Amino acid sequence: MSPRKRLYPFNAEQTVNILSEFGPLVTMFVVNAAYGINAGTWALILTTVAAIVAMLYMFHRPPVFPLIASTVTIVFGSLTLITHDPMWVQIKVTIFNALFAAFLFFGLWTGRNFFQYVFEKTFHYTKEGWNTFTRSFAYFFLLTALLNEAVRLYFKDDQVYTILGHAMNGVDIWIAFKLFFILPLSGLYAWLMTKWMSKHHL
Repeated sequence: MSPRKRLYPFNAEQTVNILSEFGPLVTMFVVNAAYGINAGTWALILTTVAAIVAMLYMFHRPPVFPLIASTVTIVFGSLTLITHDPMWVQIKVTIFNALFAAFLFFGLWTGRNFFQYVFEKTFHYTKEGWNTFTRSFAYFFLLTALLNEAVRLYFKDDQVYTILGHAMNGVDIWIAFKLFFILPLSGLYAWLMTKWMSKHHL
């Protein structure tokens, strides 16, 4: 295997599959940091539309993960716009991650593996491999839900904090936490899981 292949172990179809499922969420958090929560919500909606087009063209089905996330984000984003309280978008992440973890565990219990359904056309693992992958991510989503809520509760929206010489309110800190800690951690975790899953490859 070439050094480039070891560093980036995905082909073109797998890349489209991954970007369509997770790209809209990443875009939302980046735009949140640069332009605010409202702009991030619109970014999620527009990139979800692009993901739908790409997935229908490549795999003849829509992406599942961003559709779920977009629906939840639109509902809670609307509450933020109506009430002018960013809390709704913040707790949306906690609720979504916790519920999605429960959804993954329920799928494992009923024999309907979510990630196998989403990625089985481009990634080929044993049943045991898919179950291990999904169970691991379910625990990861639970962990990120707890971390998100801890940051939201500790850093108050109406208070200003000095972080590394910068004055930031609670929402700014929450956005920075998602962008500079959770997203890199998620990317690293997914990459490591892909490497570890090689022993289950068909």
